[in-house]
Order: sequence, then C-alpha cells, then structure tokens
Amino acid sequence: MARHKLTEAAIKRLEKPGIYSDGDGLFLRVRKGGSRQWFFITRRGGKRAEIGLGGYGQGTAPVSLALAREKADNIRNQLARGIDPRDERKPARVITFRHVMDELLASKEGGWKNEKHRAQWHMTLRDYAEPLHDLAVAEIAIGDVKAALEPHWTARPVTADRLRSRIQAVLDYAIAHGWRTAGNVARWQGLLDKVMPPRQKAAGHHAALAYDDAPTLATALRQSSGVAARAVEFVMLTAARTGEARWATFDEIDTAARIWTVPADRMKAGKEHVVPLTDRALAIVEAMRQRATSGLIFGGGVEDRPVSDTAMTKALRLASPDKSATLHGLRSTFRDWCGDKTDFPRDVAEAALAHTLSDKTEAAYRRGTALEKRRELMTAWAGYLNG
Repeated sequence: MARHKLTEAAIKRLEKPGIYSDGDGLFLRVRKGGSRQWFFITRRGGKRAEIGLGGYGQGTAPVSLALAREKADNIRNQLARGIDPRDERKPARVITFRHVMDELLASKEGGWKNEKHRAQWHMTLRDYAEPLHDLAVAEIAIGDVKAALEPHWTARPVTADRLRSRIQAVLDYAIAHGWRTAGNVARWQGLLDKVMPPRQKAAGHHAALAYDDAPTLATALRQSSGVAARAVEFVMLTAARTGEARWATFDEIDTAARIWTVPADRMKAGKEHVVPLTDRALAIVEAMRQRATSGLIFGGGVEDRPVSDTAMTKALRLASPDKSATLHGLRSTFRDWCGDKTDFPRDVAEAALAHTLSDKTEAAYRRGTALEKRRELMTAWAGYLNG
C-alpha cells in the first residue's frame, strides 16, 4: 500500500470531518470542531484494532506528521516480528509500598484508639518510611528496610522500633493481598536482629544544645545558602518538630496575619497548630518561595519530596558548636531558655511547643490572646538568636 499520502500543508487545510489515510495503516481523524488525532489500524486473525498515536498540533505533546510516521513504523516493525503492539502499551501494574501503606491506613479508619494514635501512624509511615514509598512492594529487600531504619535507630530508638513494626504491618498487608510473595523482611526476630544493632532503650531525652550556644548556631546557619540550613533555622525559630517543618507548604503560610497553620494530620497530637511567625521566619519563607519548584517550602530537589531529615541533621552538625545536639533537641533548647531566661508563663511556652495541656488550660490558651502571647515569646526568642 502506498505511504506518505499526506503533507503538513494539506493537513492544515483539512476542515471537513472524516478519516484521512497517510497509507499502510496510518490515519488522521478530523472531528467536528477541528481537532485531529492520529491512529493506526491493525488487522490480525480477522480482528481489527485501533491504536491511538496522539493528537496533531494540540495538547502538551502534539504529534507531528513526521512523528506519527515514526510511531507507525515502530508498530509495523513489531507486527513483522509477531509482537502485538497493544501489549507494550499496557505495562504491568506496579504496586508500590506507598499504595499498600495508603490501603492499610484506610482500612484502619474507625479503629484507632484515639486521634493521637492515628496521627502517629500516619506521621511515622509518611515521614520516616519515605525511602520505601516508591519501591515495588514485591521487591523490597532487607537492605531497603535497614536503610530506612538506620537514620533513626540510635537517635530515636522508640520511634525507630515503632517504624519497624509499622513497616512490618504494611508488608504483612501486601502479603495477605497477594501483592508480595516473599517473606516479611521487616520482621525483627531471626531476621533484622542479625543485621541491625541491638534495640536500645529510650534515653529519655534528645541531646539538646545549650541555649547559650543557640545564637552561635543561628549565625552559622544564616551563613549557609543550603535548603537544609534554612529548614533547620526555621525549626529553631518556630520550635516546630522536623516533620511539621519539612512538609510545610506555602499555602499554609498567611503572610498578612504572619502565621503558619500546621494541619492536624502532621501534628503529633492530631490537632491543628497555629504558629506565629517572626520577621526572620517570614524572610526564610519568602527566600524559599523565590527558588521553589513545588508547593513545598523546603523542597528536596525531587518533585513532591521535602528536604530529608538526614540533610537537616548534617546541616545542624556542620553549624553547631555541639556536635551531639539533635534536631528534636532544639525544642528543649527553646524550652530551657523560656524557663531560665524569661518571665513568660509556663503554659505559654508549652503552647508554643504544641504540647498537650490539661483541657482547662488548653481551652484558655487556644483563645485569641494565646496567639499574641506566643507571638511575643517567639519574637523574644528570635531576638535572642540574633544576638
């Protein structure tokens, strides 16, 4: 059959709806309204099949005449080799860890002990199991689980053991649904205990930087241009947890009201938290907005991924005069400074840390006056960090 019957000039003049052949199986369909789509027709075993090749001159990936012919040649080559081109257009579905994780969490809705328990499961799997999210659940190996656990194994042993247990639950869910045929590589007894250090008892506190050294750390962080350093400084200025800050988005920031609203699903207590923002905290947000490639304030260089906990820890250690200090310990630094160096009420400091208070106290400090009292506190803290 003759080929190359159409030309670019002729195609642009086509207005009448219909099907126009370029020859040897390649066709252009012109619809009422002027849209044009390429397709290829195959006939094998008496059955006719139509394979779409994209639109001509439309959409985000328009297919030119030359490209349509190239796609048609590829189909003809496959047919000559006895390959059904439609099979390659239907790649096997890959079930990822993230997919199974979401399914498991959805199955637990309505069965949580309380909202805090729910929030902890979501936060642990969302933030700390992130290295596993995009892996095919059928192919996750013990080394993958080990790599996800190691950054937290000694720094936060209780959280790390809960993380391991919850990863095990996700893999069990995958096995039960036939998405994974291998064993559960997150099992501790007889498996991870052979390749991981012994589980440690919680030390009770995260190593905290002395508040006398906090201005030195803040100054060193400001001298770095890295995203991780900005994220650590933002954590210092807001007394936030790293998971709350890493996943912060620009639409959570109200620059006019000078507040950051952290949604309940990212808070340890499972309740929305409003953080007053100082001049320096807002300056960080605006600086990050200028370099952002997504809605995340502290993007990690990969689409829809925040800066990593590991990168923030490295930035902290590079800038800190005390190399044993931890990210979570910065909250203790702030709290110690509040108690030793200021006259702010204890409840204001606890509210700034989003600690769970008694119902009566919490109700009192969730009123409008609490935000302004906390704003005064955070402004004083920012001034202290600025020397």
